[in-house]
Amino acid sequence: MTAPAQTRSSADLIRAEEPVLAHNYHPLPVVVSRAEGTWVEDVEGRRYLDMLAGYSALNFGHRHPALIEAAHAQLDRLTLTSRAFHNDRLAEFAERLAALTGQDMVLPMNTGAEAVESGIKVARKWAYDVKGVPADQATIVVAADNFHGRTTTIVSFSTDETARQGFGPFTPGFRVVPYNDLPTLEAAIDETTAAVLLEPIQGEAGVLIPDQGYLAGVRELTTRKGCLFIADEIQSGLGRTGRTLAVDHESVVPDVLLLGKALGGGIVPVSAVVGSREVLGVLRPGEHGSTFGGNPLAAAVGTAVVELLETGEFQRRATELGVVLRGGLSALLGKGVVGFRARGLWAGVDVDPAVGTGREISRRLMREGVLVKDTHGSTIRLAPPLTITPEELTGALGALEKVLG
Repeated sequence: MTAPAQTRSSADLIRAEEPVLAHNYHPLPVVVSRAEGTWVEDVEGRRYLDMLAGYSALNFGHRHPALIEAAHAQLDRLTLTSRAFHNDRLAEFAERLAALTGQDMVLPMNTGAEAVESGIKVARKWAYDVKGVPADQATIVVAADNFHGRTTTIVSFSTDETARQGFGPFTPGFRVVPYNDLPTLEAAIDETTAAVLLEPIQGEAGVLIPDQGYLAGVRELTTRKGCLFIADEIQSGLGRTGRTLAVDHESVVPDVLLLGKALGGGIVPVSAVVGSREVLGVLRPGEHGSTFGGNPLAAAVGTAVVELLETGEFQRRATELGVVLRGGLSALLGKGVVGFRARGLWAGVDVDPAVGTGREISRRLMREGVLVKDTHGSTIRLAPPLTITPEELTGALGALEKVLG
């Protein structure tokens, strides 16, 4: 008989996963059993400061009281109807999310990858129905070093060979151009182009922030060339960068926004395609759908998330604490840190390879009670919950300084 999880050690549980879980992840050796706010606890009772926040899915921390309350209340009433019927939570969710983002309509989905796939389908449908692109000839321009998800279509336009190798044949219809390069982007757009799909900040690539004016330039180009601008804000959106959306830093309004992660409050998967009526209005009944998309539980939690963001509190916290984060990282330049990029409470930190790989630094920080995640060699990502205190953030930066020494 398998022992209950609460009686098994971290080492036992990690060993137990090996024969029964597909090996598509290589997690750090910590087994989390409880969490509250910015802190998590493993099965032995050791506490860790969470400086990753579920890749921004936990922008509001673990088990935020308002989100837990919304979920509990909805669990007692109704969890799922499918979209075969209406439910009493979906209208408010869509109304408030559209208002928060300055858009007209919402297409609710579940995961970020589903939102990206849905955005691609909507862009192609718009290209055929509105722009007049000949059938099956629509193209979408994307950026190198992107990360939009793991589906077959999405990895078709990834430049990460680890994500692609062994998964072909790939879906056609995509053109890859360098990120942060407006002239090359302009040259790639032609009469078949349905959309330009970009992350306003490339998270998985190491929190790469484009030059000021790049996003505004993309908006001008796509408007002038007659194609859509789709902004993937699944990681960068909903308060992370100090604004509701990362595109807000340049006062840019895309035709389509892709949202996810934090939209579910770390409780349920919630994503959405949000856009203008002209674009999302191309969909007709039966052309696209999701059994769980827009379910009452997701809508209730999503509405509570929007309500938190409507106050502006979390955007302000990300801005103010971002100053602390940048100051702490600046002090580490030349002391094990060779460079960093930061916006709001989000940073990619390049560690001197002589000090260690990103994973080695992550393991050292874990032993100091701080959880982060590496990416691309000697880069680590910092994305704490927006509820973190200045003292907690300073403590995490102190731990980083210690493990670099």
